[in-house]
Amino acid sequence: MTVLIRGVRLYGEGDAVDVVVDDGQIAAIGPDLDGPDDAETIDARGKILLPGFVDLHTHLREPGREYAEDIETGSAAAALGGYTAVFAMANTDPVADSPVVTDHVWHRGQQVGLVDVHPVGAVTVGLKGTQLTEMGLMAAGVGRVRMFSDDGVCVDDPLIMRRALEYASGLGVLIAQHAEEPRLTVNAVAHEGPNAAKLGLAGWPRSAEESIVARDAILARDAGARVHICHASTAGTVELVRWAKEQGISITAEVTPHHLLLDDARLSSYDGRNRVNPPLREASDAVALRQALADGVIDCVATDHAPHAAHEKTCEFAVARPGMLGLQTALSVVVETMVRPGAMTWRDVARVMSEAPARIVGLPDHGRPLEVGEPANLTVVDPDGTWTVSGADLASRSDNTPYEAMTLPAVVTLTMLRGKVTARDGISPARAGAATRGDS
Repeated sequence: MTVLIRGVRLYGEGDAVDVVVDDGQIAAIGPDLDGPDDAETIDARGKILLPGFVDLHTHLREPGREYAEDIETGSAAAALGGYTAVFAMANTDPVADSPVVTDHVWHRGQQVGLVDVHPVGAVTVGLKGTQLTEMGLMAAGVGRVRMFSDDGVCVDDPLIMRRALEYASGLGVLIAQHAEEPRLTVNAVAHEGPNAAKLGLAGWPRSAEESIVARDAILARDAGARVHICHASTAGTVELVRWAKEQGISITAEVTPHHLLLDDARLSSYDGRNRVNPPLREASDAVALRQALADGVIDCVATDHAPHAAHEKTCEFAVARPGMLGLQTALSVVVETMVRPGAMTWRDVARVMSEAPARIVGLPDHGRPLEVGEPANLTVVDPDGTWTVSGADLASRSDNTPYEAMTLPAVVTLTMLRGKVTARDGISPARAGAATRGDS
């Protein structure tokens, strides 16, 4: 099937052009192009074409917690958010610590066919932090695991982390660390600061994150390995990553949309939707994170999309499960925090949401330039559109969005995976028909 996209601006730059997509590739780019008579024509005048987004940090809950999310509903949410590839974290039930589970996740993603779902393998067996998994077997499996993480918990034993980095270096894979010194966060639920003290919530210090970031940067230096820092949340982490890069250490870092936009002033409502790990920090941290993303100190945006059922969020703040939805709102939050204020251009959006994450994990066919002959993994965005967030209307099985009732800028109008339309005008087809949103 040939698709002709008319009147789109590449990266939001220059004059509008037409783009012909055929056989899963970009076949032609130029003004006033013609396609075959049976080509599907999409009017994209006034819109922007970007490479499809890549999310290094997604929780799809399958296997084990399909009541909150599964690969089909999570893939639909991803496609609607402009994503063409996502990395599904290992804290499932059973844990993705063997090829049996990681290959299953890969196969399910391919079966659904809306985005490429790449399994993340666990670093340690059962996420218990005591015994390394058989990373080599998972990397060589059908799922070809490229990244390993115990996300949800920290690999806090320095010897285990050092061995993991050494092992990963030999395999050519990436270790992604959930940076949290657990002895500093016992019973912690909110950022340690004036707001937590006033609200009577147990505090989570910045040092719990920063001490692990500093340690792992040094371990990566000595192992000659790469390390990736998940969900950076503090100004101190920014400075540590900056220092490590200046030393030539192979370190990368991601920031979530919610840590760019939100801060701990929201906690006064005790709404469980605002509980997240790491916690929402102070406004000064959000400012530092936005500047670091603009400067390239933080490499990319990752959603940490974390669906939870209503009973897991509609409860006392201290017992609410941590996490927020993020796949369908990520672009809009980046536009709100970075593009509208002039800190980033649309080409920068492509860098932090597509090109950099694809490079970090070595994806060969995502995050590619918008050029003839490249894979047609594409996202079309209406930069002037706005939408009001409603958790009940999102594709996820869960509705725990912190942006409920917010009006956000920028609307994804089309997503293509290897030339196949996976989302269009707010609708994402499932395997054979409309994507379904199950009851949780």
